[in-house]
Amino acid sequence: MKESKPTRQAPPKARQPSRLGWLVSSVAAVLLLSRFFLNTREEYTLCSRNNSIYTVNETYPRAQCISICGGRITAVGNEADIRRSWIERFLYSAGTTVQYIEPEQIIVPGLADAHAHLLQQGYKMQLQLDGATSVQVVVERIKSYIMAHPDVHADTSRWIEGMGWDQTKWPGAKFPTAADLSSDPLLRGRPILLFRVDVHAAWVSERVLELMAPLPPDLDVEGGTIIRDASGEPTGILVDNAMSLIPQPPWAPEQYVDFFNTAVAEALKFGLTSVHDASTNPDAVTFFKGVAEAGKLPIRLYLMAVPFSENFTDWQPSQIERLTNYGAHGRLNLRSVKLFTDGALGSWGAALIQPYTDKPDTHGIMRSSPETMDQLIRSAWKANMQVNVHCIGDRANEIVLDVFEDILAEEARNGNADVAAFRPRIEHAQILQASDLDRIGRLGVLASVQPTHGTSDMWYAETRLGPDRIKGAYAYRTLLEASPNKVLPLGSDFPVEGVNPLLGFYAAVSRLGVDGRSPHGGGGWFPAERLTRAQALKGMTLDAAYASFAETELGSLAVGKRADFVILDRNIMEVDPSEILRTRVTATVIDGKAAYGTLGSRKTWQW
Repeated sequence: MKESKPTRQAPPKARQPSRLGWLVSSVAAVLLLSRFFLNTREEYTLCSRNNSIYTVNETYPRAQCISICGGRITAVGNEADIRRSWIERFLYSAGTTVQYIEPEQIIVPGLADAHAHLLQQGYKMQLQLDGATSVQVVVERIKSYIMAHPDVHADTSRWIEGMGWDQTKWPGAKFPTAADLSSDPLLRGRPILLFRVDVHAAWVSERVLELMAPLPPDLDVEGGTIIRDASGEPTGILVDNAMSLIPQPPWAPEQYVDFFNTAVAEALKFGLTSVHDASTNPDAVTFFKGVAEAGKLPIRLYLMAVPFSENFTDWQPSQIERLTNYGAHGRLNLRSVKLFTDGALGSWGAALIQPYTDKPDTHGIMRSSPETMDQLIRSAWKANMQVNVHCIGDRANEIVLDVFEDILAEEARNGNADVAAFRPRIEHAQILQASDLDRIGRLGVLASVQPTHGTSDMWYAETRLGPDRIKGAYAYRTLLEASPNKVLPLGSDFPVEGVNPLLGFYAAVSRLGVDGRSPHGGGGWFPAERLTRAQALKGMTLDAAYASFAETELGSLAVGKRADFVILDRNIMEVDPSEILRTRVTATVIDGKAAYGTLGSRKTWQW
């Protein structure tokens, strides 16, 4: 039988993908690539089983979980919602890390100090005089310092420097003298410089007075005072601008490093992720830039540049280098200046309209004249720098508000009516007339305040000011309610006060000292000026971020923002006020990474 030849068949046509199939394939490829890309960055979800993540976000004030990827927050919500989200299903179907905090712990946004002095904190810690109850206690601490430092003991020409004394806590509440520092043979003949707790007065030894000779013959220097005895001789106390006469040695490079490392370690230990450095001179700016460039800035810094000299002759704000998210990690910013109007209440340097009640021969000290303040503020404003002005007394606040009011009126006439574009700040805003408490809010000027100043000063403030003037002092609730946007940035002014921001939180919500006392009893000093806990937390997070033009990046736990947050070992929003000061930081997290402590226990979600 004849075999038939097989017929040749045409090859099948290649199947053309449908439009839907092509779309699915493309999305899958993108998702696969996205998963690979995202997995190259640290990612995790942090949860609280009892909804104890306080976001400082009005639309979602408390949450169970936050997700972090690449140093930013990618999700905030309930655990179930995050589990069900489509992006979790596609990208993390193999499982993703979830960490749970302990039941008693809470998470809050990274804490900020809206007014502090970072390097000066490290400087202070070399010889701390806080809590000294008499001149003799100070002398004993200096002796202990000398004995603990053989190089200082062997060289009597080495300067000994410290900070923190407060004569209001001593018997008689009188200023000390240079002779007091010669009362012990170990101290005699040494150059000793000790700054008062508010850093508005300095106490120097007889050797330093010799190095300063000849001193100006007049009782005062412009913007400062040389305290003299009955015979006209200097006692060893110099107030405000008179401190510039002290030939203090400049810091060596290694001191900058030591002071910085010491202060940053303290800040991170207490949950600070951002610090507004409220008096940064050019040398310090250069130092911070170098640290940031080297990728060794573990904390966010917002710098306030200060004039180059006391007489302002070489100060040109237009030549200040602006820094925006500068450095390897983008944590350094400089877009503001800091000016000083008056001194401090504790050294009778706050500029008052009426004389001091307990010292009627003085109205305090204007470190800069009204005319100079007008000139300085306008020159900085013209250079498009945020202007932040130190004002303690009611006269100082009145003068600066006058300048701000005039400038803002001019801006409005030029079509620039939005004060939020400028955000001028008054640092301290400590003693104001009732009319100025209203005006600061009406103008939209930010009051940057320090709650621990109120509780530190409350034992002598009314003696200084009298029963009427005190009503406009440390009026934090009034200032907040007057603010059109309800913004009240909170700080500490460390090293004047302690670094721990919970000291300020406690002072703000209780108006009590750390011992639970106040001149008005256990209910707090002028308790109507207490802040709520939510207001206080916002003041040291979102309000501080707003005061540094960073509210879109920092200050609350919201999707897209930087993953800066703090884990606390107890719920400061609910515990008894006395428990607040026992709170410890479990972890301080910046850009999603623990800069201090550790995160919670880990497990993996499986879908």
